[in-house]
Amino acid sequence: MGPDLFFPEFDQEMAQTRVALARIPADRFDFKPHEKSWTMGELATHIATVPLWLIMTLATDEFDLEAPVDQPPPPADPEALLHRFDQHLSSARAALKAATPDVLGQPWTLRSGNHSVFTLPRAAVIRGMILNHMIHHRGQLTVYLRLTGVPVPSLYGPSADEPA
Repeated sequence: MGPDLFFPEFDQEMAQTRVALARIPADRFDFKPHEKSWTMGELATHIATVPLWLIMTLATDEFDLEAPVDQPPPPADPEALLHRFDQHLSSARAALKAATPDVLGQPWTLRSGNHSVFTLPRAAVIRGMILNHMIHHRGQLTVYLRLTGVPVPSLYGPSADEPA
């Protein structure tokens, strides 16, 4: 499986994610629907960072969930958030374009200390842990948008706010 097979899905999902991120109002970055939830700004920052995981997946053989990771602070405003996402997206797309079928087929491991969570070919990690993970959090973000009165974008078809 070569990287070109990813681009239609990758480009569509990243474009839809950008649409959802662009809806976040500056005055709602601190919205939190539940005490156990992230704020909208934290969730959006996480979503904007997911494309970097693609680069990490292609450049390393594993990731340890227990290893310390520097988390960037949430961007100050929606414009900075979109700028961060666009930068990460551009770098991730370039890394994917440079990947060879051999690299995409090599195993990659997610671990938590000494425990192996999974080992999959990098191509499966890109689809599952990166694209599907981002889609999952984008879904959460659309709920945050609904709860704050922001129109939910049409992503896979009409939404209650945007008919086809």
